[in-house]
Amino acid sequence: MADPAVASGGSLAASGRASSGKAATSPVENYQLARRRTLQVVVSALLTECGFDCAEKAAVETLTEMMQSYITEIGRCAKSYCEHTARSIPTLSDTVVTLIEMGFNIDTLPVYAKRSQRMVITAPPITNPPLTPKALSAGHKRTHPAHIPSHFPEFPDPHTYIKTPTFREPVSDYQVVREKAATQRRDVERALTRFMAKTSKTQSLFKDDISAFPLIAAQSSAIPYLSALLPSELELQTLEETDSSEQDDQTDSENAAGTIISDDLGVDKENAMLPPSGTIPSTKGNEDNVIDNPYLRPVKKPKVRRKK
Repeated sequence: MADPAVASGGSLAASGRASSGKAATSPVENYQLARRRTLQVVVSALLTECGFDCAEKAAVETLTEMMQSYITEIGRCAKSYCEHTARSIPTLSDTVVTLIEMGFNIDTLPVYAKRSQRMVITAPPITNPPLTPKALSAGHKRTHPAHIPSHFPEFPDPHTYIKTPTFREPVSDYQVVREKAATQRRDVERALTRFMAKTSKTQSLFKDDISAFPLIAAQSSAIPYLSALLPSELELQTLEETDSSEQDDQTDSENAAGTIISDDLGVDKENAMLPPSGTIPSTKGNEDNVIDNPYLRPVKKPKVRRKK
């Protein structure tokens, strides 16, 4: 009866492998599938010991899931008791306390382990645990100093606390800076050209396809020579700076002279400058001589407010 039972257990394990889904590609998935297949073989052997010759695939999967959940809960509780006592590796006492906490009678374990009809399963092939991805590996892992006991938890991975600057030093190479400035200027010119081509009138080099190679249409002006006569922004800025400096000098000289001249002298000076008739001549004759052509009039400098 043992040989057919082992054969049925192997067939159940094979059916479990067939129903495991898609083939695993990553090392982590391979590691998990190997453990799952081992549990399916164990469940099949236990069913054979209980007298079952065959079982449905859904029943085997359900029992495998229950066993995996039970073992996972034992490991989680044992790990909690281990960390509660400032240790990193669980011991036999942690497992015993966990089984008692979960309501299992540990006195029945020796009798169950020495049963006569138990089946021996070959050990599963050794599979290497999944390695840490290289993207998270940084620096060298530190070991405990001499004053820290060995049963204390190990240091975390270096990538969790190692210093990693997130900024880059500014580029100071002359050639790189000039190339970057030229590239930015070219990008700005292209962006402005595209904006003007979309918002203003355009002309095309080809009559068949208007959208190909659009050119910005030249806008005709009624007075084409006006732009040459008007001062540019740079000239206006230079004039403003010159006028402001001259007005500052003139204001300083007037303030210095005003402290010396009294009001009486100012009145005498005004009376002396009057004509013999005592009347101020009118300016109507001068207004008749004003030139009507705006381009021949004398230049009037713009008024500039002095910055305080």
